[in-house]
Amino acid sequence: MQQNSVMQLSAVDEMLPFSRLLFLGLQHVLVMYAGDVAVPLIVSETLRLPASQTVMLINSSLFVAGIATLIQCLGVWKFGARLPVMMGATFLSVAPMISIGLASHIGLRGYYGALLVSGALGILIAPLMAQILGLFPPVVSGSMITLLGLSLMGVAINWVGGGQPTVDRVVDGVSMTSINPAYGSPQRLGLSIVVLVVILLLRKFGREIWRSLAPLVGIVIGTIVAIPLGEFHAPDLTDFQWIAFTLPFRFGAPIFDIGAITAMTIVMLITLVESAAVFLALGEITGRRLARGEMARAFRADGLGILVGGIFNAFPYTSYSQNVGLVTVTGVRSRFVCATGGAILVFLGLLPKLGHLVAAIPQPVLGGAGLVMFGMVAANGIRILSTVDFSARPNDLFIVAVSVAAGLIPTLSPSLFQHLPDWISPISHTGVVLGSIVAFLLNLFFNGGTAPIKSSHSTSSFR
Repeated sequence: MQQNSVMQLSAVDEMLPFSRLLFLGLQHVLVMYAGDVAVPLIVSETLRLPASQTVMLINSSLFVAGIATLIQCLGVWKFGARLPVMMGATFLSVAPMISIGLASHIGLRGYYGALLVSGALGILIAPLMAQILGLFPPVVSGSMITLLGLSLMGVAINWVGGGQPTVDRVVDGVSMTSINPAYGSPQRLGLSIVVLVVILLLRKFGREIWRSLAPLVGIVIGTIVAIPLGEFHAPDLTDFQWIAFTLPFRFGAPIFDIGAITAMTIVMLITLVESAAVFLALGEITGRRLARGEMARAFRADGLGILVGGIFNAFPYTSYSQNVGLVTVTGVRSRFVCATGGAILVFLGLLPKLGHLVAAIPQPVLGGAGLVMFGMVAANGIRILSTVDFSARPNDLFIVAVSVAAGLIPTLSPSLFQHLPDWISPISHTGVVLGSIVAFLLNLFFNGGTAPIKSSHSTSSFR
């Protein structure tokens, strides 16, 4: 047993031939690519950003994901788990980013200011996270993740419909809202169904690697099908450079709003809890179980990733669980494979032409994949909740019920909190943040402190 553990331990630090590193690293990138670009696409569509800013968000997301991955895999000073980890943008950031971005007194400059502060706080509290993790048992984390998936489903459904169900028009100088006649057309519904069917067929009949790549393959096939249907409008790439560096603070100098900072600090804490489950799982898979000091290094790298995301117009980053599954499938435990994947992500983040192609993917195509990816987020939250012993702790049912109900208020009734002060809007208008606060406080009220989360609470096949 000890010999096997030593063998696995050395496998984490094994340097493979360059050709294998490149192939296996690219494989890791393909597995997580759809999830990482989905975040900027959701934000851009909801905030109705121009195409140039959409491309910038896509490139920034890939670029910073690569930097965060390299830090986690290789380790820099007191930062990094030094495990085969792939980092990507977390869906947890979507709702608060949209809420903050839509607030006229805050905007995206306030969002990135909040990322800077929350990332710095994440670095500072990293050594304390072993104690803090005990305050996020499965009843809390499961409620959070279930709520996250439910809140994202509206985005996927509108993607299926090809936009928004209503459109704003000006008639005789008067602004009017009317039904969008193209929304949910049979052609768009059919295109989404094609993507969904491809994903489901690959999940049932494909080999392990193709099952992992199912969302990406579904998007590619759906885009190809969309071309003769006239749903795909290829962008003119002649005016764009092949290589363009991601520059910091492209939305302007950050501003610091207490409500936005509070919301993103809560997101940061939830992100660290998510990552902890992945680190624990990887420790078991590789035989390199992380001690408290090593967990602190991993958490510092997560905080640094959030901080770098604030500088380079990106998002908070977390470890992607589907890549943990790929480590298990391939049997390759070398952290340098994922580091190579990180380098590939950095390179992809420098290609604006690729960003424009991604931004041109038809919404119904994204919708078919989004139904699966976001639905899997909610399903994973339900799976985590299934580990809770509700018979022994019946009050946990109230925690789930009240936190999910509270978290759905901003989605189902956006104007309910309209009379509250502006500074609290990033919290009151963001379902995931509001529901997480309620779940956290109710758990303290009913249960007090609990044991730290276990690796069995790790996440789903799709981020």
